Amino acid sequence: MTRIISGSARGRKIAVPPSGTRPTADRAREGLFSSLQVRFGFQDERVLDLFAGSGALGLEAASRGAAEVTLVDDNHRAVETIQANAKVVGHPQVRVVEAKASTFLQGAKHGHYTMVLADPPYELSDDAANEIVAALIPLLAQDAVVVMERHTNSAETDWPEGFEPTGQKLKKRTFGIARFDMAIWRGTAES
Repeated sequence: MTRIISGSARGRKIAVPPSGTRPTADRAREGLFSSLQVRFGFQDERVLDLFAGSGALGLEAASRGAAEVTLVDDNHRAVETIQANAKVVGHPQVRVVEAKASTFLQGAKHGHYTMVLADPPYELSDDAANEIVAALIPLLAQDAVVVMERHTNSAETDWPEGFEPTGQKLKKRTFGIARFDMAIWRGTAES
């Protein structure tokens, strides 16, 4: 079990899938969301939680006021857990999609998301993680923030042209073995 840290669902416990996922620790999630709250806020954000696992990242955004949240995972047991957790949080605009990240990214609405929280498996290669970032570009609204969670031993995210890494203090946040790389999309979907 883990919990929602802040917002309308603060303190509510959510389940973690029995296997096949690696939930972001409460402390790491709290640090990340404090930074995002101060810098960007969540009101009216259209959030994509990619590699959602338990859904803790996307559901935290929902609790803090995101207008809509899409949670994507290809593990059927994780999707069942996310659906149950979404009911616990009680946000009306939460959509759960069972699909591989690459498949979802090919068919998602262009220029739609204002915030992306991507937590790919740590064993995913750095090149594959960078390919995910590049595949996000058509889906991003102007000035969308993208957060990539990676293992501290992984190379930093190689942001393609059009991305502006956030200020030094927020560019890279480390919590235990988790590192969050952040950037803002300043390009256009045609870039």
